[in-house]
Amino acid sequence: MNSTFTKILRIILGLGLLFFGLSKLLNFNFMPMHIYTGDAAIFIDSLSNTGYILKVVGTFEVLIGLLLVINKWVSFALILLAPISVNIFLFHLFMDTPGLILAMVVIVLNAILIYKHWKVYRPLFH
Repeated sequence: MNSTFTKILRIILGLGLLFFGLSKLLNFNFMPMHIYTGDAAIFIDSLSNTGYILKVVGTFEVLIGLLLVINKWVSFALILLAPISVNIFLFHLFMDTPGLILAMVVIVLNAILIYKHWKVYRPLFH
């Protein structure tokens, strides 16, 4: 469960979540800004206009990222991330295909880490 491979994946995923979560909360972008078009733009605008949805998602991403980076409650953090990563994947699959590769990276890393911690989740299914 704590192999070097698992540690590297956990830290990469945690740092990515910290970056993207903080970018939602603090409105900074170090990378070139991705411009959403069509339905994706309408969807993101409607989430932004609520005033809280993107902040809540950003807060969860920062919290989960911190837990992964500091190696605390990792199993809990991965389960919290599961529905978020599925929604990231589905958003990019159906509305914004240029971001699909990054979304697939998030969901694959989450799935690998859940698999590596599976003995913790096993009692949930008995």
